[in-house]
Amino acid sequence: MNHRPIHPGAFRRIAFAQGFRLVTCPPACRAISRTFLSRSTAVGLLSALLLTGCAGGPPAAASAPAPQGAAPAAAPAAAPATSAAPPPTVITPEQQADFARWLDGVRQEAMAQGISKATLDAALGNVQELPRVIDLDRKQPEGTVTFATYAGRVLTNDRIQKGREMMRQNAALLAQVSARYHVQPQYIVALWGLETNYGKITGGFRIIDALATLAHDGRRPAYFRKELIQALRIVEEDKVDPGTMKGSWAGAMGQVQFMPSAFFKFAQDFDGCGRRDIWTKTPDVLASAANYLSTVGWDAGTTWGREVKLPAPNAGKGGLDAASAAGLDKKRTLAEWAKAGVRALDGKALPARALSASLVIPDGPDGRAFLVYDNYRTIMNWNRSTYFATTVGLLADQLGAAL
Repeated sequence: MNHRPIHPGAFRRIAFAQGFRLVTCPPACRAISRTFLSRSTAVGLLSALLLTGCAGGPPAAASAPAPQGAAPAAAPAAAPATSAAPPPTVITPEQQADFARWLDGVRQEAMAQGISKATLDAALGNVQELPRVIDLDRKQPEGTVTFATYAGRVLTNDRIQKGREMMRQNAALLAQVSARYHVQPQYIVALWGLETNYGKITGGFRIIDALATLAHDGRRPAYFRKELIQALRIVEEDKVDPGTMKGSWAGAMGQVQFMPSAFFKFAQDFDGCGRRDIWTKTPDVLASAANYLSTVGWDAGTTWGREVKLPAPNAGKGGLDAASAAGLDKKRTLAEWAKAGVRALDGKALPARALSASLVIPDGPDGRAFLVYDNYRTIMNWNRSTYFATTVGLLADQLGAAL
């Protein structure tokens, strides 16, 4: 689905639905923008969600997987409380008339692509341009949140315990999904937990209205027009009620926050009912997440990475310069990292495996350090944010430890 971007730091999933800015284009979108909420809004949201961080905001953005090959996202935004908020958007009668004319063009385009009049009447008959979506789309970043702060807000004990409960409740189902898609259960559940707090916070915007608004009065009209047409196809082909087809303000849908185009690439009908339901059916939700990871290159034989302990600065001749050694574009074997003085977090030697890893230090050389493998890059296809990908890995470790 192209998650896309930055969703950075992973806040995107955190507050997508609540107003966080999309920064990681979703599966088919994740590259929408790099804007985030103001500090007061972001902090309030995160505190309120505490969790979930799910609804669309800073880490990358609202949560829809990001496009393959996207660059790492920046940290989630948090604007100073002193900045003056612009007045809310008001839709004038003239704009309403222009929107109606524009919508006629969308209707003609959709019919030309085989979407029935009945579907278009049901989906577009009462569609409205949403001022709130316009306001959220125009917000600009005004600050950053450190990884330490982000992880503290997102990787809470409540989320960990809830994830373990979800693992127990869905053990048989997860075993089936894991066997079919070759993805370990803890990673499937970790994505579910960070995206929407295990389905609790999925966004309250009508997807058709939100996408129509962004296609008509947004920064990426061509992109969102295509997503709107895809959303209409979902109504047509999967018999989804447009009135209950809800998600984030940026168009990410359901418990895994797929953009419509990502839905067609990755959504699964795992229970065999004849339709792909990522809104209410847990089998389809978990299978869709697993199918996404599997399709973009997940390796079930390895993990995501590990937290490590770096050597003291300039320790020994030719000591490791963490700042210059870090980056997903740089790889060394575990043996080479060990020779440079990198140790496991408990001080023990790194595992003797023939793996290559990259060093990720989200808060710089003085913060936490991680050696990450190719599965980490696969997670970043979902959301292009080192904050998000790292937190998925850490949550998965917590969930896997309880198996």
